[in-house]
Amino acid sequence: MASSVQESEELGTDGELLGCSARDVALKWLQATDLPKEVYQHLAYYVPKIYCRQADPVTDHEEMLAQHTLLGALEWYLCGEDPAIGFQKLEQANKPSQLCGRVFKVGEPTYSCRDCAVDTTCVLCMECFLGSVHREHRYRMTTSGGGGFCDCGDAEAWKEGPYCQKHGLNISENETEDPLINLSEDMVARAYNIFAIMFQYTVDILTWEKENELPKGLEHTEKEDNYYCMLFNDEVHTYEQVIYTLQKAVNCSQKEAISFATTVDRDGRRSVLFGSFQNCDQAKSVIVRNTSRQTKPLKVQVMHSAIVAHQTFGLRILSWLGQIIGYSDGLRRILCQVGLQEGPDGENSSLVDKLMLCDSILWKGARNCYHQLFMSSLLMDLKYKKLFAICFAKNYQQLQRDFMEDDHERAVSVAALSVQLFTVPTMARMLITEEDLMTTIIKTFMDHLQHRDIQGRFQFERYTAVQAFKFRRVQSLILDLKYLLISKPPEWTPALRTKFLEGFYAFLELLKCMQGMDPITRQVGQHIEMEPEWEAAFTLQMKLTHIISMMQDWCSADEHVLIEAYKKCLAVLTHCHSGFTDGEQPITLTLAGHSVETIRYCVSQEKVSIHLPVSRLLAGLHALLSKSEVAYKFPELLPFSELSPPMLIEHPLRCLVLCAQVHAGMWRRNGFSLVNQIYYYHNVKCRREMFDKDIVMLQAGASMMDPNHFLMIVLSRFELFQIFGTPDYGKRFRKDSTNKDLVQQNNTLIEEMLHLIIMIVGERFCPGVGHVTAADEIKREIVHQLSIRPMAHSELVKALPEDENKETGMEQVIETIASFKKPGLTGRGLYELKPECTRDFNLFYYHYSRAEQSKAEEAQRKLKRLNEEDTALPPPVLPPFCPLFASLINILQSDVMLCIMGTILQWAVEPNGYSWSEAMLQRVLHLIGMALQEENQHLQNISEDNVLTFTFSQKISRPGEAPTTTPSILALLETLQNAAHLEVHKDMIRWILKTFGTIKKIRESSSATPVMEVEGNVLEENTRDKDKAERKRKAEIARLRKEKIMAQMSEMQRHFIDENKELFQQSMDELSVSASTSHDNSSPALLDSKLVALGPHQTRFVEQSQLVTCILCQEEQAYNVDSKAMVLAAFIQRSTVFSKNRAKIIQDPDNYDPLFMHPDLACGTHTGSCGHIMHAHCWQRYFDAVQMKEQRRQQRLRVHTSYDVENGEFLCPLCQCLSNTVIPMLPPPRSLYHRLDFSEQPDLAEWVNVTGQQIRVIKELAEEKSTSESESSTVETNVPEGFRPSFQPKNPYSDSIKEMLTTFGTATYKVGLNVHPNEQDPRVPIMCWESCAYTIQTIERILTDEERPLFGNLPCRQDDCLKSLTRFAAAHWTVCPLSVVQKHFSRLLQSIVRQEGSEEAPSVLDIDMFHLMVSLVLSFPAVQCQDFSGYSLGIGDLHLFHLVTMAHIIQIMLTSSPDDNGMEQECPDGEEELAALALYSTICQYTGSTLKRWSSGWHLYRTIKTAILPFLRCSALFFHYLNGVPAPTELPVSGLSQIDHLCSFLSLPSNVISIFQQNPQVMDNLINSWCKHKEVKRFLDVEQTAISYPRESNKLIDLPEDYSSLINQASNFSCPKSAGDKSRAPTLCLVCGAMLCSQSYCCQTDLDGDDVGACTAHTYVCGSGMGIFLRVRECQVLFLAGKTKGCFYPPPYLDDYGETDQGLRYVRRFITNTSTSAGIFQRTQM
Repeated sequence: MASSVQESEELGTDGELLGCSARDVALKWLQATDLPKEVYQHLAYYVPKIYCRQADPVTDHEEMLAQHTLLGALEWYLCGEDPAIGFQKLEQANKPSQLCGRVFKVGEPTYSCRDCAVDTTCVLCMECFLGSVHREHRYRMTTSGGGGFCDCGDAEAWKEGPYCQKHGLNISENETEDPLINLSEDMVARAYNIFAIMFQYTVDILTWEKENELPKGLEHTEKEDNYYCMLFNDEVHTYEQVIYTLQKAVNCSQKEAISFATTVDRDGRRSVLFGSFQNCDQAKSVIVRNTSRQTKPLKVQVMHSAIVAHQTFGLRILSWLGQIIGYSDGLRRILCQVGLQEGPDGENSSLVDKLMLCDSILWKGARNCYHQLFMSSLLMDLKYKKLFAICFAKNYQQLQRDFMEDDHERAVSVAALSVQLFTVPTMARMLITEEDLMTTIIKTFMDHLQHRDIQGRFQFERYTAVQAFKFRRVQSLILDLKYLLISKPPEWTPALRTKFLEGFYAFLELLKCMQGMDPITRQVGQHIEMEPEWEAAFTLQMKLTHIISMMQDWCSADEHVLIEAYKKCLAVLTHCHSGFTDGEQPITLTLAGHSVETIRYCVSQEKVSIHLPVSRLLAGLHALLSKSEVAYKFPELLPFSELSPPMLIEHPLRCLVLCAQVHAGMWRRNGFSLVNQIYYYHNVKCRREMFDKDIVMLQAGASMMDPNHFLMIVLSRFELFQIFGTPDYGKRFRKDSTNKDLVQQNNTLIEEMLHLIIMIVGERFCPGVGHVTAADEIKREIVHQLSIRPMAHSELVKALPEDENKETGMEQVIETIASFKKPGLTGRGLYELKPECTRDFNLFYYHYSRAEQSKAEEAQRKLKRLNEEDTALPPPVLPPFCPLFASLINILQSDVMLCIMGTILQWAVEPNGYSWSEAMLQRVLHLIGMALQEENQHLQNISEDNVLTFTFSQKISRPGEAPTTTPSILALLETLQNAAHLEVHKDMIRWILKTFGTIKKIRESSSATPVMEVEGNVLEENTRDKDKAERKRKAEIARLRKEKIMAQMSEMQRHFIDENKELFQQSMDELSVSASTSHDNSSPALLDSKLVALGPHQTRFVEQSQLVTCILCQEEQAYNVDSKAMVLAAFIQRSTVFSKNRAKIIQDPDNYDPLFMHPDLACGTHTGSCGHIMHAHCWQRYFDAVQMKEQRRQQRLRVHTSYDVENGEFLCPLCQCLSNTVIPMLPPPRSLYHRLDFSEQPDLAEWVNVTGQQIRVIKELAEEKSTSESESSTVETNVPEGFRPSFQPKNPYSDSIKEMLTTFGTATYKVGLNVHPNEQDPRVPIMCWESCAYTIQTIERILTDEERPLFGNLPCRQDDCLKSLTRFAAAHWTVCPLSVVQKHFSRLLQSIVRQEGSEEAPSVLDIDMFHLMVSLVLSFPAVQCQDFSGYSLGIGDLHLFHLVTMAHIIQIMLTSSPDDNGMEQECPDGEEELAALALYSTICQYTGSTLKRWSSGWHLYRTIKTAILPFLRCSALFFHYLNGVPAPTELPVSGLSQIDHLCSFLSLPSNVISIFQQNPQVMDNLINSWCKHKEVKRFLDVEQTAISYPRESNKLIDLPEDYSSLINQASNFSCPKSAGDKSRAPTLCLVCGAMLCSQSYCCQTDLDGDDVGACTAHTYVCGSGMGIFLRVRECQVLFLAGKTKGCFYPPPYLDDYGETDQGLRYVRRFITNTSTSAGIFQRTQM
């Protein structure tokens, strides 16, 4: 009764609403004096009557009523006439905008031109991109996260081509024209009035925080007790928590709770209960109580239905406003004016301000609505976009504070609009200049990082999940700063200089707080107990890397800015150094006649920090001074006189010493935190502004110091000064001493120090340090990466540093230094270094890790050996230093450097005297080579006016001074050249001596006569000849040594044979016997070209006993009938790979009869194997151990495994291949059943008659036995001669084999029917036969589709699997009740040989003939074993095969149509063709139907041959493995020419139709019975369909060539269960083409009591639990098997470099790749 009253009330309300005239209301408003009051009264009355009248409102109905009653009135008022006419006029008068402004949906494809875009945020929609010039450029493709819009038409976003073809037509001659001139004054006034009222209404109602009262003017007199319990979204609680809580709070089902949670997550809020205030408040209490135990509770409000109604309409108004302003740019301008008009409260009181400042209290749906309105209004009007940017900048600090307190993602925060404003270059510079935005952002950032230590440095708390969440929000400010700086100013104004420098000073304050943060001290004695926090600091460093680079780029754009920035940075660094208190004691160091004052500091004892951003920024600015030549133009403006070089190098040097000591193993006890820091310090993500800048700073400091002083400070910091400063200090550390660890540490430190010197002198490829460009720097990086090995494009990109636009600059230079080897079958192209670029290889390249250096050295030496060159790897010729760094080369010829070199060479000369390493020597040789190369370059480039100051060659020629009188470095090198223990370095030493000789000649020639030059040339030639002769002598020695060794081995072999002559003779005899036996056994295959697989003329082939090895116990054994069982690991699975009707499933598996497989092969049972062999008992022990291991683990500690032990799954012990059973390995089973054939073999008619009698006797005996226990004499009198129905054959197999036969049979039954195991079920043998047939069919189809030979082309694992599976299926009847198998045979035979009184069998159209043939042949031994008349098993196989073949031909003729054959006849009809036509006429006669006539016998016979070919191929495989007959070698790979060979192999006449003519007395009856079946008649009467032959292979769906088309398709896909919401993870089924909403709660489905995702559920509908999908947005192929197994696979899309991109990380252009698609398809078949 109550429901009927409610319905009548609703009908009455609807009638009232529909009776309201929008036109009349608008006229009333036009005449009103107080328009806001009138509009509010209308809304107050009607909105609650339309919206939120029930728990689950009907959205479409509400929308219709709102349009009629509310929006219609607004539109009538706005237009002043019928809106349909008014809006049309507005559109016609409006000038189309040159801006596209398309707002992207989630997942929609976007494109960014890498050549023309100002930055990576400039993107185009698909339509604009396809119509633009950028389509032919280098571009990126990615998927949108939603919220952004297309930048087509924005001239500031593109360097060229800002317009597509569509928007290029809309370019206005006068862009500053006021769009309001296209509107009448009345329209402007009305629009202003209604926009102001409705915008104010929307802002008021959306920001309204009271739950039970409405804003003034919207109060409703009839207040009902209707409330909503409104649940709001947060990013803290999980889906599971919300679902569980809702089930308890509102007593809903799990499905409803999932729906609620999904909607809350999508829209930001959802009503979970509608009712009285008391009920809703009670539900609120339960929700709050259940979610407040560990975190803050879920936000829940009890809201009156009227408030919810007005808020719902407020959201509708926002979308309506966006729709209305789309008709006219004038209306857009008015709405912008209304939104930004200052309110009564003064500054920051506009409606736009109010909405932005209340952003954090709005729910997700409301935020999205007003953000989209802002984008379609304020951001589309260039004038008001600037005003909005100013408004945004003024509120920036408050907006960021609100965002930090909020828990929603940045994508749904108004703060995310910064990317739309700050990336516009002119607007960014305006905001910096006028609003001081750069300083504001930096100070806001620092305000949120308040934890500092005593020195004012950042101090981060432990990096927990909560801290990481908060820190990610703070990092968004860095992103805003990046947007602001992303475009350098082409011109500077005084105001811009001032404000930028203010921002730069604020940035220095930020870096100052980072300088020296997270200091560490070496742990001695005990390992550190708790790893210190380090991740936050490095995260901050990585985020700031691009900002620091961009700051330097801005500074380099203006000389004045660069000078001021340098001064300030130096001042800040000086202040930082004054704050450090370490190293108080000054000390004086003396070495090689030089002294320097420094401080006593040991990195291994004092605090040291890896974070030195101020030092590194100064290093970058110092290099810019050199690059821009400011240092030479305005030296008086720079504070070079104030510089303290030791201060500059101190902290970078400490950092590098720390890395060296970590490599030396001195900091092991400090744990992995330090190892990770060192890793990231050198990593490509950080090194540009960390490691690289430390090297530059050391170069800058060293260039301003005496090189001897610099090297002594370096020795002191490395704690090596005493070793090189004290005579004979190294003698204390001999190899046999007790200080081996200390010796090893010192050796490593010396190696690292020498490497550092190599880097300081040799790394000149930084613009400003050396005379190089940025392109030269990239080239060098690529050369050294490709020197390791050829690399793919993606590998190179990963190895190169990216700039702020995610560009590496690789494409501009790669072609000059590398050649691209196009992708082959693997689909991956590689870059290979050009031979001429190997001369630029530097073994000690500073970006190499130790592993990379070792690989590069090996690769380059190997290359030199291939080219028959010396294996020396000399240092390359380097570009000259810039003047500011020119003095660095003096380090190489300094006295301290020469002392270090001489000391190490002296150690090498006396290898037993000191502890040294070859790596140490290698670095010294490299340094000497660098010095000689440098001197050589100086000599070649010196002019007459200049004096050569680099005299390294002369200094190394001088011996040490008294009293030491050490030999010269040159003499030491000559000594080492002949040292036996330095073979690997001799080529390098020879190169050094040769280069030294060349330099010496050049020096001499500059002052000697030309005759001396000739002598020098002769000497050089003599030296070259000597080197050549030396190499030839060594090669000859090596050849003679090899010949000697081979002669010794040959003599030893002869000696062994003489001593063991008898044993050797015996082995040879056995080998010859084995060979002759093998020849005899294979003689039929080798000598007789006609091989026969079955029948009385079957080729006899005796299979030799084969020894196999168990992979578990390694014992060898032959598999015989009476031995222990040997098994293969196998995997059985259900398959639908042939199915054309995927909706067809087994409804009731417990009662399903699988005896007859339907031709559609809807679901089969496939068996596969990895081919690994085990003893049955070994496997059983292994499987039991796996089960026990799984059971012992506690449930809570169990991690997900790839196999399900409870379901019988395990991994192969050898290859870890998934398996769920084992197949027993058997000898050929048919050889066990053959008896002497002492009778003439019957023809088909006689055999059918005798077999029919035998079956009839078996049936009668069975019936008699079931009714009475007494014997019946009447049955015995009808028993055929020689048939013994009471005979029970003996099982020939051992107990172990019988057990395995039962095990595998039961497993096949269990998986195939998806039922519980039951070895007594009569369907077990049927499933075994079915699995054998189905597996053979799948293998044959793969071979056909891939055009591979039928025999001899299978991998050994598949060959072994098919052999074992076929023999198992043939032997399984021996472990089944004889009567069961006989009954199956009877029913099977009944389907083609009809007997009176038998039950109805399926028609020939409803049986797969190959399955039928396999089942008949494999079950026939159960009947034949009781036949002692002399008829052979082989003749039965032959007649059964002929019967099924004839049935298949009839099947083909019935289902084939002449209309399907469009080929022209190639030859006139012959005997075969006429026989086919005659048979077809017979069929027409028996069916009594008017079958379509064939135009010729040729077409009919060709159709029969084409259709029967798969059956014959499958049969050939089956009998080959069943009877062990060798495969015919002459069988063609493909084509109908196979048929003659197959017919010969299968004992068929070459004219397959003639088998009907050979048995006329039987065939007439059989054809008649087949054609008269009722199902055949139904098919002929077109009442049902049938499968036609040959069956087509299933293929994966066709995919679009361009991947962006697929992304676009996916972006339009909506979740089917979320009311039109776009799917977050659209996934395409590659089997059937269905698009699914994956990885989402909304589309979860209950499957057998488990909640599974959409893809998993789909696999059980589409692929019997198996599926293959393409995750569109991630560009990944997903394989699924069951509920818990799956893996990813490369997608079938490649970029121009032949690479896939799983996860869309590099987001380049993708097109389909056929080889990858083929690989995926092959895996679906296997």
